[in-house]
Amino acid sequence: MKVIVDEEKCVAAGQCVAAAVDVFDQREEDGIVILLDENPPAELADDVRNAAAVCPALAIRIGE
Repeated sequence: MKVIVDEEKCVAAGQCVAAAVDVFDQREEDGIVILLDENPPAELADDVRNAAAVCPALAIRIGE
């Protein structure tokens, strides 16, 4: 699994962090997504897929 984020699309909603805290974080100054692990382990795959699904800006893409 490879995670790709588009910071330009991010609206700083924080849903990704709530869904997968080990993979996503937010910048302090503006809340924009920070990708902590672009190749997360298999046990986090469901959380990452959920984060992509709940992102209101569709700023997260997943490659397999």
